Amino acid sequence: MLKLDGYQILTQIYESNNSNIYRGIRQHNNQPVILKFLKEEYPTASELTRYKQEYEITRNLNLDGVIKAYELKPSQQTWAIVLEDFGASSLKRLMNECKAASTRAFTLQEFLSIAIKIAEILGSIHAANIVHKDINPANIILNPETWQLKIIDFGISTVLTRENPTLKNPNVLEGTLAYISPEQTGRMNRSLDYRTDFYSLGVTFYELLTGQLPFETTDALELVHCHIAKVPVAPNRINPEIPKAISDIVMKLMAKTAEDRYQSDFGIRMDLAECLHQLQTKGSISDFYLGTQDISDQFQIPQKLYGREAEVEALLTAFERVATPLSSPLS
Repeated sequence: MLKLDGYQILTQIYESNNSNIYRGIRQHNNQPVILKFLKEEYPTASELTRYKQEYEITRNLNLDGVIKAYELKPSQQTWAIVLEDFGASSLKRLMNECKAASTRAFTLQEFLSIAIKIAEILGSIHAANIVHKDINPANIILNPETWQLKIIDFGISTVLTRENPTLKNPNVLEGTLAYISPEQTGRMNRSLDYRTDFYSLGVTFYELLTGQLPFETTDALELVHCHIAKVPVAPNRINPEIPKAISDIVMKLMAKTAEDRYQSDFGIRMDLAECLHQLQTKGSISDFYLGTQDISDQFQIPQKLYGREAEVEALLTAFERVATPLSSPLS
């Protein structure tokens, strides 16, 4: 049975491949807390390093929109991170509860308010040179009474503006596979920067709006292929009640290349805010040109080739010629 000096463990609220999460009480002042235990009874050195890095990143961010980390404590043969508890549940859990009750998780106005807040928090994280790398509804928590919202789980976050992901087996990729960007798969020969979180944000918005993921497959390799090469069905085609402008924002976030996505959280927030303003003042949302205020404060060198149209065309023509089966002499 798990024990942690100075804390009373109450109920388990979540279990992942790497950790067990409980609600608890700090005994000397009866303060509610969240206790995140490493699942491995005897964690390896690399697992301990990653866990301590998660604690340090979370503690040092000190942002209103990021869960607060109080301390890192040894517990028997493993370790636990003590986090704040403000009575929140993950968006994933709230969606699942509504799905079980056959009700809609959020109204359109509620979705827009939540989406703007998430984009704002994500911008603050990026401003601190942190790339989260695991944005999904399970890592965004909301108190449904106060509407206080925070981002959690910095276990695989990077304290860099850019990194080069390596090719790995799809079953061991970092991040939640249904939400990771094409470049995060390590199969695009592209470095990874803060815009990977925008793709994951787009998938999160997609699920919040439609109640389903853009790519509904459980096969890891097929899912990686979908992220890289397949364009999902637009949200407004799944649910015609979703305004086209909001659907277009989601699809822009989920562009295959980082250059075609939004380049700043400000641009995302301004487009979402325009949707919310139209909804509140007119009761509907009309189409408008996206990204007019999307100006990045970070210098990014594009990772695509320019001035090689003829060479690319020649290669594609040669590929088509080789890939086309020859007519059989017996036919």
